[in-house]
Amino acid sequence: MSESTRSLLRILSIIIVLALVLMELNIIPDLFNYEFWFMIVAYALMLITIRR
Repeated sequence: MSESTRSLLRILSIIIVLALVLMELNIIPDLFNYEFWFMIVAYALMLITIRR
C-alpha cells in the first residue's frame, strides 16, 4: 500500500469519527443510522493504515 493511500484512508477515518462526534453533540443532524458500524469501519481503516 502506498503512502498516499495510507494518508487518504487515515484522513477518511478521522472525518468519519469527527462527524460521529459532532452528531453526538447535536451540532450536526444525524446523518448515519448505523453509528456503531461507522465507528467500527473508521477504527478498521486506522488499523489497516498502521500495519506495515
